[in-house]
Amino acid sequence: RKMTALLIICFCLILGSLGNPQFPEQEKDPKFWNAWAQRTLKNALTLQELNKNKAKNLILFLGDGMGIPTVTAARILKGQLNGQSGEETQLEMDKFPFVSLSKTYNTNAQVPDSAGTATAYLCGVKANEGTLGVSAAAVRSQCNTTQGNEVTSILKWAKDAGKSVGIVTTTRVNHATPSAAYAHCVDRDWYSDNEMPVEALQAGCKDIARQLFENIPNIDVIMGGGRKYMFPKNMSDVEYPNILKHSGTRKDGRNLVQEWVDRMKDKKNHYVWNKTQLLSLNPNNVDYLLGLFEPGDMMYDLERNTESDPSLTEMVDVAIKILKKNPSGFYLLVEGGRIDHGHHEGKAKQALHEAVEMDRAIGRAGLLTSDHETLTIVTADHSHVFSFGGYTPRGNTIFGLAPMLSDVDQKPFTSILYGNGPGYKVINGARENVSAVDYKGNNYQAQAAVPLNAETHGGEDVAVFAKGPLAHLLHGVHEQNYIPHVMAYAACIGEYREHCMSPSGSAGLRPAFSIVAVILSAARLLC
Repeated sequence: RKMTALLIICFCLILGSLGNPQFPEQEKDPKFWNAWAQRTLKNALTLQELNKNKAKNLILFLGDGMGIPTVTAARILKGQLNGQSGEETQLEMDKFPFVSLSKTYNTNAQVPDSAGTATAYLCGVKANEGTLGVSAAAVRSQCNTTQGNEVTSILKWAKDAGKSVGIVTTTRVNHATPSAAYAHCVDRDWYSDNEMPVEALQAGCKDIARQLFENIPNIDVIMGGGRKYMFPKNMSDVEYPNILKHSGTRKDGRNLVQEWVDRMKDKKNHYVWNKTQLLSLNPNNVDYLLGLFEPGDMMYDLERNTESDPSLTEMVDVAIKILKKNPSGFYLLVEGGRIDHGHHEGKAKQALHEAVEMDRAIGRAGLLTSDHETLTIVTADHSHVFSFGGYTPRGNTIFGLAPMLSDVDQKPFTSILYGNGPGYKVINGARENVSAVDYKGNNYQAQAAVPLNAETHGGEDVAVFAKGPLAHLLHGVHEQNYIPHVMAYAACIGEYREHCMSPSGSAGLRPAFSIVAVILSAARLLC
């Protein structure tokens, strides 16, 4: 029986391999590869003329947990969704001319979390894990270490410079990534006052949802999930009435949404909670938009109700159309936040489809803006212990099996695996036979080497893709907190205003701190 089962599995693997798309005939000819390389070289040579314009607009796309293996796998998935083998496909971010690496560690963590990293790429300083918008002098969960250690973000720098600003995420709008743009909080889990210890409230610390509306009162566009944290405790949710887990959480009884509506009533404001309401808006008639589409995080794109829930691409489309009306330009933070959640759950299919959707949003943003005046950066806060391998043939479905059995336990295995996580399964003292389960299912948990309830982050560097004015400053390997400094320098905001005072309006490459150069020039004149 064992031999029969083994033969069946091998036969299935062979059939699966035979059914894979064959590589194109033209790839057998060296001329094909030489011509492709020469076209690429020609395009690379055009980059010698650097874009030194001042950046009117700034866009940061943050793929939460989108490490380099995730980028590669998402590229293959995108191609396979379009009927191709996948490996040769280009993601929108692949088309960006400048690529660098970002070192993601937190000040107190070799493998980081999303709060400390968000503080780095938004506020320009590295911080401790679990803390938002505060320096490394602040200690997680210790309220009394907040005051005096606050650091501001590039979103605030842009707002202070007269630009419109926006936040779009597929997570809660008060989740780690977006929160660092506006909050100063020693604990990323303080979503509302309901999640805070009594001592912290008594000491005067504010929950993150409250800070969203109070710290920078006029954020032009806010879209994502997190509705329940804005409403009084047990107040029924508009979309899921009488379901307690979706009801309001606030113990202070405040209705933050209604307060926002009342405060902005004379400013062309709109509050929406579903796709129909969002897409019915005329961006020309909207100056301020608050969109909260779920009580918690938004649904995975594979599970999204396409009638009632907007996609990330649709949210980005509306956001840019509203923000770009400002003649002074805009700053937009876009987070593909549920890439991270998919990986934590060991559900690679969910994670990769989230990454592909974010890439669609990147493409949409590119159509709505110009590289001449818009600096666009795509990066991740950290990676995951996600991998794919196993000598799979060209065109192998990214969610498929490796073309061999394990030479140890004689069982098949999927190409995608995790270093740890909930996918660790032992059946009758041995590794689970994946051929007996639906390993291509949306919620299949890929096998993991170490059992954990939630898979962990990875500690390796992540990619930074950049295009637009001064994008070439993102090169080589940098600390993660370097990113907002480049963006601020390119746009002449925050601490980087002086170097843009030239009549040409060009941001140029003249260093912002050029005191030594001035002294030397003066010395030459005097001598």
